[in-house]
Amino acid sequence: MTKILLQGGNVLDPAHGSLLLRHDVLIENDRIIDVSATPIDAPNASDMQRINVTGKTVMPGLIDCHVHVLASLANLGANALQPGSLTSIRALPIVEAMLNRGFTTVRDAGGADWGLAQAIAIGLVPGPRIFPSGKALSQTGGHGDFRPRSDVLEPCSCAFRAGAIARVADGVDAVRLAAREEIQKGATQIKIMASGGVASPTDPIGNTQYSEDEIRAIVAEAEAAQTYVMAHAYTGRAISRAVRCGVRTIEHGNLVDADAARVMHEHGAFVVPTLVTYDSLARDGARLGLPMDSVAKIESVRQAGRDSLKIYAEHGVQMGFGSDLLGEMHQDQSQEFVIRAEILGNLEAIRSATSIAAAILQRDGELGTVRAGARADLIVVDGNPLDDIQLLAGQGEHLSLVMQGGYVHRSTLRTLNTR
Repeated sequence: MTKILLQGGNVLDPAHGSLLLRHDVLIENDRIIDVSATPIDAPNASDMQRINVTGKTVMPGLIDCHVHVLASLANLGANALQPGSLTSIRALPIVEAMLNRGFTTVRDAGGADWGLAQAIAIGLVPGPRIFPSGKALSQTGGHGDFRPRSDVLEPCSCAFRAGAIARVADGVDAVRLAAREEIQKGATQIKIMASGGVASPTDPIGNTQYSEDEIRAIVAEAEAAQTYVMAHAYTGRAISRAVRCGVRTIEHGNLVDADAARVMHEHGAFVVPTLVTYDSLARDGARLGLPMDSVAKIESVRQAGRDSLKIYAEHGVQMGFGSDLLGEMHQDQSQEFVIRAEILGNLEAIRSATSIAAAILQRDGELGTVRAGARADLIVVDGNPLDDIQLLAGQGEHLSLVMQGGYVHRSTLRTLNTR
């Protein structure tokens, strides 16, 4: 493959919060092989393509740690009723738009499977690298159970329909089997529902879900497979309970309290707030088919989510970037940067989607960084996002190049070996 040289740009190192002025970045195949303050020159390298990025910022490709790429409808119950083929086809513009916004990697928190991840990995369709969770695990009546209240509880379709983000499993033996099955099918981590939620119809947000024995059994299966458990949880009670049982990342966490944040810090747990989804749901949820019971829950967590960032920061809990958007609201993905920057500053917002996100994915040094040996997942920004976070917002209008694994997905600078 042709070598690519990005010449003269300012390289952003999120982990250290530094901007390396006028550095060259050399890419070969899918890796960065050199980052140098001294101009890299290989006059005899006829296969090298040079791109002048002077005055622009070269930074790691962005990572979203909480997406649902198969959620083309805001009503997740209705989403689960779609034919599998329609669900998959509707996901294609969703994942391509994410890549256009500079998200070269995502962790899917329920729905996406190994097949879709492979289709992207082999270049069949454009999209971010996917770390799939398969179907999230939910107890009966939990956040992943989208059956309406009824005097007769019909069997749950969530175990087999592509559009369902979760499957229902109850009891220690059943959840062990469910975790093993998701891992066998290609899940790179296991997602569980450990509290009530907004989008589900019958579970108040304050509920805890799954017994501690069930959670510990799921954690044990994940650890046996050399991976970890991520848990949907809102309240301090649900968060502390999940983390003490071995859960590694908390999703949302809007109603955290100081005690729960201390527990997270003591156990080295991460949190993935998803603030933009509440703004989007409040604005568009009802219009796009979100059930009214769910619409009514939004305000109970919306402002609390913003307040939670300060609690996590005060207690040293590392925060990854998440969006958790549904349907047409996927277009708001990058607005999460703006919300976080207002509270934590631009650098912390960027770290959440680069170095911290890479640590969550257990890919430190490989993703979320611009250094020799890392994957060549890069974006080139028209300006300095440390000064103006809006450069990372929108639909990628301020990105002049998006590279994933050494391939240029799109560029306004030059057209290079795209696939």
